[in-house]
Amino acid sequence: MAKPLDIPVPDLTGKLALVTGASDGVGLEIAARLARAGADILMPVRNQQKGEAAATQIAQRTNRGSIRVLPLDLASLDSVATLTARLNDDGRPIDLLIANAGVMNPPTRQVTADGFELQLATNHLGHFALVAQLHPLLVEAKAHVTSQVSIAADRGAVNWDDPNWEHGYDPMKAYSSSKIAFGLFAMELQRRSDAAGWGIRSNLSHPGITPTNLLAAQPGMGRSTDTTAVKFIRAMSRRGILFGTASSAALSAVYAATSPDARDGHLYGPKGFAHLSGLPAEQPMYSRLESETDGGRVWDLSEQLTGVRVAPLGR
Repeated sequence: MAKPLDIPVPDLTGKLALVTGASDGVGLEIAARLARAGADILMPVRNQQKGEAAATQIAQRTNRGSIRVLPLDLASLDSVATLTARLNDDGRPIDLLIANAGVMNPPTRQVTADGFELQLATNHLGHFALVAQLHPLLVEAKAHVTSQVSIAADRGAVNWDDPNWEHGYDPMKAYSSSKIAFGLFAMELQRRSDAAGWGIRSNLSHPGITPTNLLAAQPGMGRSTDTTAVKFIRAMSRRGILFGTASSAALSAVYAATSPDARDGHLYGPKGFAHLSGLPAEQPMYSRLESETDGGRVWDLSEQLTGVRVAPLGR
């Protein structure tokens, strides 16, 4: 059996790392790798039982740091506000924030309690509100914020005129739109941090393609069986063909968040064939994420939709 891929990670003893979507798949592996390097881990999860099981697994595998599981539903602004208020009251600065959680391709359009299309809410707006409301703790730590996008952010466009896809819903186009918006936000976060002297370092990662639960059966999201795509990806991954594993796919975000060679405002992903698998390396920035105008536009739209504000731009 081939030895699992790995990268050097600096000693993170005493650092606090928040990882969304860490109850399974790539997120669990990100949290485990950071814990192995000594970081204390915050795991905000939607399913508390699943999160506790993941935390136990990470603790058994790493025997390092501490792991704390807290409730969070990124599709609910009230849930985000409750979590961030709790963490702000705790007052411990957050050194690393890896925004990894996401949903993909609900077969029919779903709307959250806040009135947002589910993919926009979970993949982008919930993370925007999380970062915005944790802003004081991130500034205090001069945090590294790594936003997990997708190769889907290299195609399609933000649906500016209908961000909630009230007309002509297309699952994949809506997914790409949410990931492009999220990537534009991450780039704008770096620009605003530079301008205002926040000290926050923001960059991007993508995991390539790996057999996670994004395309698996999820009855709560209207998908009763595994998709053909995820069955194929699992089969190829087991054979070591083309696609990565959850542990190898986690390395791009870990590298982007921790490596002294990872640069602010840049994108990191697998360097193998078609950037689908392999060890992490810097990638050409997706063209859809380069526009400063679009970055400012998505920031303003996110504030408008969520009602959440960040400290003003210091210019």
